[in-house]
Amino acid sequence: MDFTNVLALIGGVALFLFGMSIMGDALEKSAGSKLSSLLDKLSSNPLKGFVLGAIVTAIIQSSSATTVMLVGFVNSGVMTLANAIPVIMGANVGTTITAWILSLSGIDGESFLMTMLKPTSFTPILAVIGIVFYLFLKDSKKKDIGLILLGFSVLIFGMDYMTAAVKPLADVPEFQEIMLLFSNPILGMLAGALLTAIIQSSTASVGILQALSATGRVTFATAFPIILGQNIGTCVTAIISSVGANKNAKRVSVVHLCFNIIGAVLVMIVFYLLHFIIGFAFVDSLVDHTVIALVHTCFNVFCTFALLPFCKQFEKLACFLVKDKKDGDEKFALLDERLLATPSIAIERCRQIAVNMADISFRSVKKSITLLENYDKKLFEEIQKEEDSVDIYEDEIGSYLMKITNKDLSEKDSSEVTKLFHMIGNLERLSDHAVNVAESAQEMHEKKLEFSEVAKKDLSVMITAVHEIMDNALMAFVYNDVQVAVRVEPLEEVIDDLQAALRAGHIERLRNGECTIELGFILSDLLTNLERIADHCSNVAGCVIEIANNSLGMHSYTEGLRRGNAVYDQYFEDYSKKYRLNT
Repeated sequence: MDFTNVLALIGGVALFLFGMSIMGDALEKSAGSKLSSLLDKLSSNPLKGFVLGAIVTAIIQSSSATTVMLVGFVNSGVMTLANAIPVIMGANVGTTITAWILSLSGIDGESFLMTMLKPTSFTPILAVIGIVFYLFLKDSKKKDIGLILLGFSVLIFGMDYMTAAVKPLADVPEFQEIMLLFSNPILGMLAGALLTAIIQSSTASVGILQALSATGRVTFATAFPIILGQNIGTCVTAIISSVGANKNAKRVSVVHLCFNIIGAVLVMIVFYLLHFIIGFAFVDSLVDHTVIALVHTCFNVFCTFALLPFCKQFEKLACFLVKDKKDGDEKFALLDERLLATPSIAIERCRQIAVNMADISFRSVKKSITLLENYDKKLFEEIQKEEDSVDIYEDEIGSYLMKITNKDLSEKDSSEVTKLFHMIGNLERLSDHAVNVAESAQEMHEKKLEFSEVAKKDLSVMITAVHEIMDNALMAFVYNDVQVAVRVEPLEEVIDDLQAALRAGHIERLRNGECTIELGFILSDLLTNLERIADHCSNVAGCVIEIANNSLGMHSYTEGLRRGNAVYDQYFEDYSKKYRLNT
């Protein structure tokens, strides 16, 4: 094996890993929106969790990536530790799919059908289809399919390079001695664990082992302990990802490590004990791509079904190894950066936090309005604290959304991000207006001022309308309810008319000497703030409508919901009657 073969081997490994990364990322992006619904269907049933883990890992082709996602899900409260354990077990089975695809390269036969079944035969066709999809089609989903095909093609070409590069090793005596050395179960397991830990992919390390089997010098005795070690080495990625996570997320990586170590040790003890008693004749026989894939699958399936009944014991073991400690403020635990690998799930977590923010903002406005009739210093201070809290929400959510925008997003995900940016801006302004209303109430309390009875009645009509528009806007946002959202804009226009009528009434009372200029300033500020609260409610509802109609330009769709539109006119007429001033 000369220097050019070494370079070819290194290049083959690089292409293999690069192809796997491209294919995995494209598969994850394409299936990302479906992962959320899969998780929603997950129950505490271990068998369902196992199936979920196998499916997700078969889709994204990486048990490490699945476990890293689980760390993020548990850290953000999306999933419990108990539900995550069987998913981890299923992930180990799902990751064996790639090895079977690679084993096709070992197919022998001269017929056209057998030749076309070899990856080296059909891969060029997939590569051509992939590059056409990626370069010449505008649809993002088709581009993702193109990337998947290109990634798979690069992976197979890398595998072919590795296989060709290592074939000369068959004539190197030292290589055979090294292979015999790894037939020692302990050394073989350590070698497999170390290789997988370095490249952080058990699938890739199995592929490398399959390539080495082309030399005709890899025996079952050598391959078996290496495969066992590879499952241990793949835990490194999850362990690294759990750094900085909460205790339950750390326990996920601990369960992953313990499961793979216990499984490897259990299988090793059972196999070598039986070999000692019976004496398996196939131990010294040579293995190829297919045998390695078979051993890899059988090992993972055996471990999973042997240990699946002990999920509760694994949970107790993880809790024992990672002790309970007092956690800090986990208000924004959902905004876990580990979830950025799956943008659709990260966006959904972001929306959940935004719903919390909306609840605080709208509740704060309602509290401030109550101060107008019954001023309370503690409630005033509470409103101020909530305004500070909403500011923090805006900063945290905004920063997280910016990180999401750096990812390769689908059109749907991009629309959701845009909507959330609009939402948090309007929600933050609502809390500002809540403080303004509270300050007006404080000023009236301190100066012992009081509106006239007529002003109180008129103002109460507008306040009632503002309460309804806030309820509608919040419901539209929380439930993505377009039917509720279309009621907001007509009511906002009615509130605009109420503001104008109340200002005119105030001027009339001022002329008649029934109101003071000082009270007039306070009333004017109140009316301005109430009207702007309605404006922001309209913005929130309008955003819900526009995104539902695939429009990213604010107010482009809602412009059609103005006077002259039958639905709009009906709601406007109903609200005008409902909130008519008595004066």
